[in-house]
Amino acid sequence: MSQSPSAVKAAQPWLAGLHLLPGTALAGVIALAATFVSTLHGGPQLLYALFFGVAFHFLSQDARARPGIEFCARGVLRLGVGLLGARITATQIAGLGWSTALTVIAAVVTTIACGYWLGRRLGMTRPQGVLSGGAVAICGASAALAISSVLPRDKESDRFTLMVVVTVTVLSTVAMVAYPLIARALNLPPELAGLFIGGTIHDVAQVVGAGYTIDQATGDYATIVKLFRVAMLTVVVVTVSALFKRQREAAAEQHSGSKPSLVPWFLWVFVALVCINSLGWVPQAVQLQLTDLSRHCLVLAIAALGIKTSFRQLAQAGWRPFMLLVVETVWMAAFVLVAIQMR
Repeated sequence: MSQSPSAVKAAQPWLAGLHLLPGTALAGVIALAATFVSTLHGGPQLLYALFFGVAFHFLSQDARARPGIEFCARGVLRLGVGLLGARITATQIAGLGWSTALTVIAAVVTTIACGYWLGRRLGMTRPQGVLSGGAVAICGASAALAISSVLPRDKESDRFTLMVVVTVTVLSTVAMVAYPLIARALNLPPELAGLFIGGTIHDVAQVVGAGYTIDQATGDYATIVKLFRVAMLTVVVVTVSALFKRQREAAAEQHSGSKPSLVPWFLWVFVALVCINSLGWVPQAVQLQLTDLSRHCLVLAIAALGIKTSFRQLAQAGWRPFMLLVVETVWMAAFVLVAIQMR
């Protein structure tokens, strides 16, 4: 007995969802493996997910797996970035004071400008310079993924984004070890040591690790400074979206025939969660669960992006992106240290 047209139409969303299962399951297994290895042996969870994903690149063109991989690399990624807002409250930001806030803002702006200027000198495109600068200035891999989602897409986009994620994660891990030594060598008090560590290290996890290796007060202050940088992600993404609006619309119309919105939906989620959290409407347990969910989404997205990228493609990026990110990292650390010494 044949189904009626209305029944078929009602079943289509479910069929579309089933269509995503193979690729999503593949990325999920890789993400679980990365989490297991990171928990067991330590090390950056996102980097493990990326490299494990690259090892399964041969499945990226599989007709059954590809839809789910694309869904994780874009939809799940954006949800993970939006949920980052659950970590932040207005009280935390206000508690920093004007001097600290202005130092962090200046460091972020100048680092992005450095990435743009130096990227052009190294022969990279404007989007690539902005992407690398934003990743270093804001929150490492998470910022790279968020900013890349509002940049015009081309055949080099995913490869360059993955290169940025790999390099910025490695540099963040190196900074987690080196920066506490620098803070101790300069005899920085807890507040200034927290400003240095929270205002310069790329990823949140590495900031926490570096701050609390010094002492409790430094770790607490470094975490708040870092969350202020994360809060700036919304402003940076909207600004980048506006600057590259025409290029992004032209690329989107060429591929899908539709124009993307200026402010992506995941930024509205981010802002809404910050506002709700600031009002105290999010219980501590729920906040922790949303933070964990955000991390899980980002690991899943990185695994999917890894599947889409081969080691050969990463190698083809050359030395220039690595050099660019190193210079940006050194610039941001030097800028904050100079600002601290001028206090």
